[in-house]
Amino acid sequence: MANKTNNRRDFLITTGKAGLAAALSLPVLDALAIGSHPAPALKTGMATPYEQQPLPYAYTALEPAIDATTMEIHYSKHAATYAKNLADAVTAEKVDKNATSLETLLSGISKYSAKMRNNAGGHYNHELFWQTLKTPVDGAKPTGKVLAAIEKDFNSFDAFKTQFADAAKNRFGSGWAWLIVGKDKKLSIVSSPNQDNPLMDVAEIKGFPLLGLDVWEHAYYLKYQNRRPDYITAWWNAINWDFVQKRATGLIG
Repeated sequence: MANKTNNRRDFLITTGKAGLAAALSLPVLDALAIGSHPAPALKTGMATPYEQQPLPYAYTALEPAIDATTMEIHYSKHAATYAKNLADAVTAEKVDKNATSLETLLSGISKYSAKMRNNAGGHYNHELFWQTLKTPVDGAKPTGKVLAAIEKDFNSFDAFKTQFADAAKNRFGSGWAWLIVGKDKKLSIVSSPNQDNPLMDVAEIKGFPLLGLDVWEHAYYLKYQNRRPDYITAWWNAINWDFVQKRATGLIG
């Protein structure tokens, strides 16, 4: 019996580190609610580190959807700067990173400075963005519970794509488009300005981001110039739906 107990403990630790929330039996929405919306925590294995993580693929991996030069500049310059400035803000505002997850910090971002808001959001958003991308496959789409939830809440996958693309195209200036899940386990599409996101207590509509699209010009301008809709169309083929599925485990039906 002791061996079985130890094996289960080791399994949970290992899968938690890998981000496999499916291995846990706790009701995620009840156990991990922060404020009025669900947020990840260490128990889900989905907590975002305060430090920039290695890019999980080569700069060339997302071509032709996203070119290598854009990826290199985006990751090594823009995103790296958010991570550096976040570290400075954390030190200046005396945040205990061991006691406060980045997600918890974002859920109370109104208590912090504009520098913290911009850079904590920018770091979190980009860390999620990298993981939701993979080598493009024409016609890529989700399966399983994510597809079922999309079809239930948006009537069809095509209707979802149209609504999401509209949110991304119509976000004025710089910002993000998001697929989120609320505490009621329903999916919604929202957009946010600058580096805000739906975890923040200042967000108009709050929820847990399953998928986010960066529509800042630095994310696409070298290849697409002012053709944001073309960038959005190409991005659909580069979504890592397996990661989205793991992220959604326990949060949707």
